Amino acid sequence: MRHRSELVARERSGHTAVVDENLLYVWGGYMSVADEEVFLPNDEIWVYDLERGVWEVFHMTGDVPPSMSGTCGCSLNGHMYIFGGCDDNGQTNQIYCVDLTDGKYMWRKIMHKLGSAPSPRDKLSCWVYNGRIIYFGGYGHKLLTDIDSRNRNVFWGWNNEVHIFDPMESSWNEPQIQGRAPAPRAAHSSATIGCKGYICGGRVMETRTSDTHCLDFESWTWSEIIPVSPIPMGRSWHTLTAVSDSTLFLFGGLSVDCKPMSDGWLLDVDTKNWREVEHPYRDKPRC
Repeated sequence: MRHRSELVARERSGHTAVVDENLLYVWGGYMSVADEEVFLPNDEIWVYDLERGVWEVFHMTGDVPPSMSGTCGCSLNGHMYIFGGCDDNGQTNQIYCVDLTDGKYMWRKIMHKLGSAPSPRDKLSCWVYNGRIIYFGGYGHKLLTDIDSRNRNVFWGWNNEVHIFDPMESSWNEPQIQGRAPAPRAAHSSATIGCKGYICGGRVMETRTSDTHCLDFESWTWSEIIPVSPIPMGRSWHTLTAVSDSTLFLFGGLSVDCKPMSDGWLLDVDTKNWREVEHPYRDKPRC
């Protein structure tokens, strides 16, 4: 472990960042060096104390995942889970877990006991609800089955699948989805309010969108939020955060013409109204 107050985490993209209580945990990703993308070390985790404003970096052991970008991370019961991502060998569908509370930072690779894991993919999103992790979308392997279901071929593409992982049972399953699902996409953002999960934007084929959809975790029904106001421009690699029982905050991302942005927007999911907000970080675009 290294512990110095002057430490600052290296700049990176495609990393995993989760918050547990007052601590922000950052793992993985890549940085650009001489026009090349270089993965960041996979055996270290950076921890930022949101109250003290101090970075620490810790060495990680155990079943350390490969260096990756585009993994999907979340915090659940004091543990960080990561699924998917892209390493030197391409997309993966492995799931790893690390205890954030014991100070050991020892990775554990999870071998599921029931169900089938999603196909390898990256740039997906997830929600946490009732002790389970619900994954949506991403880019990677897809199975194409012809009409008589005898010939199955693997191809690459975006997807709009919903998969549920139960850490207590180490099991995967796919719920029976109702309603019209969002278009297949990757590098979108997601957030949870109550028993509903929201997604916004992302890359859909060769474009980037700003549409917003809601998945009810009780009925497993999709619905689209049709705004009654001007909307943010299409984007990918942005963030979406629940800031109240009815409000989501969108920030930054990569624009349709591949430029980092720094605008911030609030969406009232009840009134379906978007409102752009002023903030002091207009000179710090990110995606």
